[in-house]
Amino acid sequence: MSATTEPATESKESRLRNYLRQRAEDGEVYIKSKFIADDVGLSPKEIGALMVKLCDSAHELEIEKWSYTSATTWRVSRP
Repeated sequence: MSATTEPATESKESRLRNYLRQRAEDGEVYIKSKFIADDVGLSPKEIGALMVKLCDSAHELEIEKWSYTSATTWRVSRP
């Protein structure tokens, strides 16, 4: 991976993290990547990959893979 693509990844991760923090402010929320893609300016595939990464790195959020019907549903809450 080149040095020029890494800051964009960090920017996308930060954007998603901030969005999730806001959505989970009042309690837990259930999210499907395809429904929030426009809100964060990312593709559902990018969101899915970042959600897996945030499961381990976003200590201010509890993120877990909740279910899979037509797409993965993520449960997001604040600890």
